[in-house]
Amino acid sequence: MSDKKLTTAGGHPVTENQHSLTAGERGPVLLQDSHLIEKLAHFNRERVPERVVHAKGSGAYGTFTVTHDISKFTRAKVFSEIGGKTDVFLRFSTVSGEKGSADTERDPRGFAVKFYSEEGIWDVVGNNTPVFFERDPLKFPDFVHSQKRDPQTGYKNSVRMWDYWSKAPQALHQMTILFSDRGIPDGYRFMNGYGSHTFGFWNVDGERFWVKFHFKSDQGIKCLTNEEASRIAGEDPDYAGRDLFEAIERKEFPRWNLKIQVMPEREAESCSVNPFDLTKVWSHKEYPLMDVGVLELDRNPKNYFAEVEQAAFSPSNLPPGISASPDKMLQARLFAYPDAQRYRIGANYQTLPVNRPHNGVNNYQRDGALRFDGNSGVQDNFEPNDFGGPVQDPSAKEPPLKISGDSDRYDAHKGNDDYSQAGALYNIISEDQKDRMTTTIAGTMQSIPKGLALANIEHFKKCDKDYGNRIEKKLF
Repeated sequence: MSDKKLTTAGGHPVTENQHSLTAGERGPVLLQDSHLIEKLAHFNRERVPERVVHAKGSGAYGTFTVTHDISKFTRAKVFSEIGGKTDVFLRFSTVSGEKGSADTERDPRGFAVKFYSEEGIWDVVGNNTPVFFERDPLKFPDFVHSQKRDPQTGYKNSVRMWDYWSKAPQALHQMTILFSDRGIPDGYRFMNGYGSHTFGFWNVDGERFWVKFHFKSDQGIKCLTNEEASRIAGEDPDYAGRDLFEAIERKEFPRWNLKIQVMPEREAESCSVNPFDLTKVWSHKEYPLMDVGVLELDRNPKNYFAEVEQAAFSPSNLPPGISASPDKMLQARLFAYPDAQRYRIGANYQTLPVNRPHNGVNNYQRDGALRFDGNSGVQDNFEPNDFGGPVQDPSAKEPPLKISGDSDRYDAHKGNDDYSQAGALYNIISEDQKDRMTTTIAGTMQSIPKGLALANIEHFKKCDKDYGNRIEKKLF
């Protein structure tokens, strides 16, 4: 145990570095958690100007068309009528690699959709996986650091990765997906997308529902083997972006079917798992997928930097009828994503064409770097006022969210089953897939100390005995 005491940048003692400050055990994260805010704010500023995560990406424009009526769940106009269309921009990405990295690395893929709705931007900033490695945002910078380059050598070191995971069984569900065949999609067209977090819907009567978003690839799922991915990385590191661009140029427009899972607000307390836990999925038997609409990409960007590199997404972009949830990771992203964009692109990033809403924008934001839109001319910039400036709209008010419990740093891992869902996923894949997955995991452990490998293998055994035993046999 180290005798060095963790402090903030201001030298204040950090009393707790494992759990965020929340309002009640399942409640939302509190803004007064200054250690969390400082940690995330500093994390967002660790690279200039490349994105810290999701740096390598590709994107395209298209439309979302409503095919089924879900107005009983939400008043959001993006879903208001069958046949209604909304313009979209979708950015795909790898997560941990730098801008020059290969598209075929084993890594989650970003799946970020910007809907230009008539009530403002709606961003679904998700991945190609329904879960994530962490459930508490205080650990997000630590996790990403463990996957990035060694601060001394400048190269990636699997010891760092497995050292972190040996103490983070909450990551096992996502790890099982990462090391499975789906860990290397065959381009961006042949993978699903997920909102991953739990979000809220609310309807015209003020009723709230919890919801999960699933974008199912109409092209089907195709994956690459380790050998294929390595070969392509050497021959064409921009393989996925090239495939997407050229398919659209050929008018082979890729499509995804948007489906949702819906949970009435009152059922959250009795759900068999915490429905706001990003490491968990909801039962499809209890909450079956419902069809909503079709997303199709049919237009390539004209300029990569202006439209893909400067595209900025935030889960805080939520039009009326769609809301956040007490998901702790989501709560932190509501702050972290726009904060990262203000740092990376500037305070006026939302006025850039790719980020600008298609409906009118009326606010009192003025000045700042790269203000190129007239800066609202002669209109003054305070409210309330007597000069006819924009006023608040109570009709768009979200219904109150019920919160209970004391403000404290709750242990989100205590009593949490981190193994069952990962084990269940392992048991539904084929024998060939199990063999490839455990071979891949064992391969990444080849260079780490035996004790560290065994510590991780014990976690895999708790998911499923066969899971861990196969890795152990292949490693030793």
